[in-house]
Amino acid sequence: MLPITVSQKDLFDDELQMFIPVKTHTLRLEHSLVSMSKWESKWHKPFLTKERKTLEETLDYIRCMNMTQNTDPMVYRALTNEQIEAINEYIDNPMTATTVPDIKSGPASREQVTSELIYYWMVALNIPFECEKWHLNRLLTLIKVCNFKNQPPKKMSKSEIMARNRALNEARKKKFNTKG
Repeated sequence: MLPITVSQKDLFDDELQMFIPVKTHTLRLEHSLVSMSKWESKWHKPFLTKERKTLEETLDYIRCMNMTQNTDPMVYRALTNEQIEAINEYIDNPMTATTVPDIKSGPASREQVTSELIYYWMVALNIPFECEKWHLNRLLTLIKVCNFKNQPPKKMSKSEIMARNRALNEARKKKFNTKG
């Protein structure tokens, strides 16, 4: 969770031609599958794309990430560029020490990753739904680990089999002190 404290300030509303006071408020932000799902249900497009989001879409995702109740909607407009940068760094953080080997077994999939697809992966891999509240990058890493561990073992080539057998024979000859 990322706490962000928005300081008190006055914002100018162009439509009303007046200043609107914004009180100091602390946001508790969580980048999770739940947040992503809320955002996608409003915007009707995948969140996980390389396409840049508009300021309105970005602020709305921050709203979806917010765990603090009864937040004044003007608070999101009062965020500074530094705070938005900190939020983006938090979103990009892997939140785990685990790495998964990247094994390419064919052409890259053009499938768009949406919240429903991630929920499908969770169901298919028996990942409990409590994990939907984890940091999204950590959940995606868990899905990659499950996929990697569930793959059948890679078949060895003839030369790999011969090299392994040669090493085993050498180890047995050394262990039993024989010449073969």
